[in-house]
Amino acid sequence: MKYDDKKRKIDDLEKDILEKDICSDLRGTARNLIMGEGNLDAKMIFIGEAPGKKEDEQGRPFVGASGKFLNEMLEQSGMKREDVYITNIVKYRPPNNRDPKTEEKREFWPYLLSQIEIINPKYIITLGRHSGMAFIPNLVISKDHGKLRKVIDGDYEFTVIPLYHPAAALYNGGLRETLIKDFIQVSRLIKKD
Repeated sequence: MKYDDKKRKIDDLEKDILEKDICSDLRGTARNLIMGEGNLDAKMIFIGEAPGKKEDEQGRPFVGASGKFLNEMLEQSGMKREDVYITNIVKYRPPNNRDPKTEEKREFWPYLLSQIEIINPKYIITLGRHSGMAFIPNLVISKDHGKLRKVIDGDYEFTVIPLYHPAAALYNGGLRETLIKDFIQVSRLIKKD
């Protein structure tokens, strides 16, 4: 699929979310619908759980402290933000940065699957427990982080690599090195392809 066609399809998904008023309660408390950003031809898509305060203010994913750390890890592993696509399962910021509810994730799930289908990445990198468990329900992030998993969901087959959320490393310094090491390992895997 051509890049312009992908862009149009992503824009159509955004319009559909707005027209159908998906997660109207969240929409009512958020400033922006945040679909994602990055390279629509990326081999790798990063998926977080939901936008935070800075993301909601700027209308872009991963631009706060977690986003800065994500950018740093991308650089340390020889990648740039422009090389990947970054999104979240839930496209509106939950009030007070609370965890997204199961129903909110369920409402946005078909749109995330459509994004993945349009971008057609080789790898899905989940950031944190919530996004990881959306693909791997029995995920235990402390033991499964950095491990490649084949996941089948209906007609879809994914190659998923769950990682800790960058925010976890900001609050727990011991995870910082683990996350950087996992990132470097992921980048080596991608470079082999």
